[in-house]
Amino acid sequence: MPNSKFFNIIGNELDLECVVRAIYDFVNLKPQRKYKIIVGTDSAARSDVSFVTAITVWRIGNGGIHFWTRSEKTHCHDMRERIYKETIHSITLAQELRGRLKEKLGDEFFWNDQIHIDVGENGPTKDFIETVVGMVKGYGFDAVIKPYSFGASIVADRHT
Repeated sequence: MPNSKFFNIIGNELDLECVVRAIYDFVNLKPQRKYKIIVGTDSAARSDVSFVTAITVWRIGNGGIHFWTRSEKTHCHDMRERIYKETIHSITLAQELRGRLKEKLGDEFFWNDQIHIDVGENGPTKDFIETVVGMVKGYGFDAVIKPYSFGASIVADRHT
């Protein structure tokens, strides 16, 4: 994902380094505020899918910004595989982003970084919750599921 094309809300194309710079600039406008970095992925329910992964930087109580990228189409045999791949896309980008932001903002800037997963207690994805939440926690991120996983179910879904 480091070489992926990202887009901002107005459709400008950016590389990951430009996204990191934009996040840095956004945080430095109001460094005294608290922030959440949220990564979430969504895909359409098809056998050949593209995964849309979104980065949301939420300035708690005062708006936010987001960026997104779309993967090449890939084949998924079933919903379980698709949900697992969504989760892996989010983890991969979140790890890369965490490392780059720590270099840029320093260790003293520590945010509550979350991965929003497009699964919930109601519906067919409930059987996958334990596994994907465990995957996310295993990489040191907070896992958020529906109905609170807006980073996947709203932000990324907007670009699916």
